[in-house]
Amino acid sequence: MKHTISLSLFLAALWWLLSGYPKPILLGLGVFSVAFTVWLANRMDVVDRESHPVHLSVQLLIFWARLFVEIVVSNLQVVAAILSPRRNPIQPHFLRVRSHQKTALGQVLLANSITLTPGTVTVSLAQGELLVHALTKSSGAGVVDGQLDAMIPADLEESAP
Repeated sequence: MKHTISLSLFLAALWWLLSGYPKPILLGLGVFSVAFTVWLANRMDVVDRESHPVHLSVQLLIFWARLFVEIVVSNLQVVAAILSPRRNPIQPHFLRVRSHQKTALGQVLLANSITLTPGTVTVSLAQGELLVHALTKSSGAGVVDGQLDAMIPADLEESAP
C-alpha cells in the first residue's frame, strides 16, 4: 500500500512539475491520468519494492546528485581532450572491470551510470564483468578505481518472484 501511495504522490508531483497550469480542467485531467496510471500499474502487479523503491528514496537522491556531478566532470574532461591542441589526450581503449554489485539491478544501474558519463560506454555485462570502452586514460581510470560502483546504494535487493 505504501508503494501505491508513494507512486501516486510521485506521479502527481511529476505531472504538476511538467504541466504547471492550475486550471480546473487540467487539474481534473491530471488527477484522472494519475489515478488511471496507478490503477493500471496495480492491475499489472508491477508496483512493488523493486519497481518503486520507497526505502531507497534518500539514498537514490544522493546517488543521482553524485552521478550528476560525475557527468559534469566527465563532460568537461571530454571537452578538454577534444579541444586540446595535442593529439595524444584521446586514447580509446577497452577495459574489463569486475562489478562489486551483488544483484542484477545493481549491475545494470552501474552499467547505465558508466554509459551516462561522457567518455565511457558499457559495451557488455556478463556475470558481473563489464566491458567498457573509454575515450581517454582519465575516463578509464574513473571506471577502474570503482568510483561509480561505490556510489550505488548498497540496499538494492531483488524482490522475490
